[in-house]
Amino acid sequence: LQKVRYRAPGATEWEEKTWEDAIPRIARLIKDTRDATFVETEDVNGSKVTVNRCEGVAQLGGAALDNEECYLISKFARALGIVYLEHQARI
Repeated sequence: LQKVRYRAPGATEWEEKTWEDAIPRIARLIKDTRDATFVETEDVNGSKVTVNRCEGVAQLGGAALDNEECYLISKFARALGIVYLEHQARI
């Protein structure tokens, strides 16, 4: 793929963007969402427990991914603190 197709919120038309524009924007949006929804501790039975999880992002895999791709994607998701991680591989 040479270009990224992007449709702004509320827009009806698609625009073409370069990967050089798209990748930093994707990274910025992930970082901003993670920072806004990250939970460091949780109160359990009256004491604070470290949980370090990101509740604002989810990851979904599909049957088109092979084992190696699924492994890398799940490691990346867990490194971000994502707990809503699912994979559908029923064929």
